[in-house]
Amino acid sequence: MKNRLEKLKSWMKANEADVVMLQTRANVFFTTGFDTDPHERLVASCFFLDQDPLIICPGMEVNQVEGIFGKGDVLGYSDTDNPWKMIEKAWNERTSSVKKIAVERGLSWERLKALQSAFPHASFKEVDEALESARLIKDDEEVTLLKEAAALADFGVKAGVSALQEGISEMEVLASIEYELKKKGVREMAFSTMVLFGEKAGDPHGNPGSRRLQKGDAVLFDLGVIWKGYASDITRTVFFDHVKESDQAIYETVLTAQSKALAICKPGTAIGDLDKAARGWIEEKGYKDFFPHRLGHGLGIEVHEFPSMHAKNTDPLQEGMTFTIEPGIYLPNQAGVRIEDDVYITKDGYETFTKYPKELQIISSSAEV
Repeated sequence: MKNRLEKLKSWMKANEADVVMLQTRANVFFTTGFDTDPHERLVASCFFLDQDPLIICPGMEVNQVEGIFGKGDVLGYSDTDNPWKMIEKAWNERTSSVKKIAVERGLSWERLKALQSAFPHASFKEVDEALESARLIKDDEEVTLLKEAAALADFGVKAGVSALQEGISEMEVLASIEYELKKKGVREMAFSTMVLFGEKAGDPHGNPGSRRLQKGDAVLFDLGVIWKGYASDITRTVFFDHVKESDQAIYETVLTAQSKALAICKPGTAIGDLDKAARGWIEEKGYKDFFPHRLGHGLGIEVHEFPSMHAKNTDPLQEGMTFTIEPGIYLPNQAGVRIEDDVYITKDGYETFTKYPKELQIISSSAEV
C-alpha cells in the first residue's frame, strides 16, 4: 500500500495536483484497503501532497473503515448531512489553496457540480491513466489472491458439471454453483453467472432461464468470484451425453485458437498479436463472422479492467500483467463455444491461474429430474 501511495504522490507532483479524490469502489480499495458497495452514497478517498489522506463515508461504515484504514482521518456522515460541505472544510484545513483537483473519468455530473460549487476556482484533471498503470502490474500479494480466486472459479465449474442431469434447468444449475461457492466462503460473484444450454450458447452474453438440459446439448459455463477484493473469470463448455459432429468442430477450433494465443504470451509481445493469432485461426476455419468480441480483458480488482485485449492494442505484454484469453464461436440459435482462462505474464512466458481441464468433455446422462 505504501508503494502505491508513493507513486500517486509522485504523479501529483508531476501534474501539480493539490488533491486527488477517488470515489470508485475499485480505486478506493486499491488505495486504502477498504472495500464496500456504497450504492448511491458517497465513499471517497482523498490524497494530499504534504498531509495525511482521509476517507469520507457514511457513518454506518466508519467502524469498518477505522479497522482497515491506517494513517489518515475518517469522516463519517449521516443521511441528513451534506458530505460536500465536510469535504470543503477538511480540504481547506489541509491545503491553503485548492487549485487543481484530480478525479476519475467516471465522476458523475452531480458530483462534479458539487465540487465546482465548493471550489469554484479549481481546475480538474483526470487521474485514471495513472491508476490504470499502477494497477496493471500485480505484486506478490495480489498474485496470491488472484490465484485463490481462480481456484474458486475452477471449483464453480466443477460444481456446475456435477449438477448436470437430463431435465434440469439452467437456473437450477446456476443455483447449485452459487450455493456451493457460498459454502466455500464466497460472498460475491464477479458478474452474473451464466449457464447456457444448447442453442442458447449461441449468444455470447445469453441469459440463463428455464431451458432444460437435453442429450446432445452443449453447456456453457461463464462465472467468476470476488475473493478478498480480487476477481476471477472462467468459461468452459462441455457436452451432455454426446457431442454433435458440428459442435465438436467448433470446440476444437476454439481450443486451438486459444492455444495459439497462449503460445505467444511473454513479455514484449504486442497485445494485439494475441487477438490476431486466435482470430486468424477461427477465420481460417470458416467462422470469421462468428467471433464478435475482443480476445479478452485485464483482470484484477475489477473483472474487466485495463488493458483491453483487442487486435489494435499495440501495448506490449509486461511481467506481472493479468488478463483473460477467451475466444469463442457463436452460431445464433444453433450453438456456441467459449473457452476462457485467467493468464499471468511471468519473466519468460505465462501461467494460467484457472486450471479446470479444457479437453473436450462429454458428461454422462443420468435419470431425469
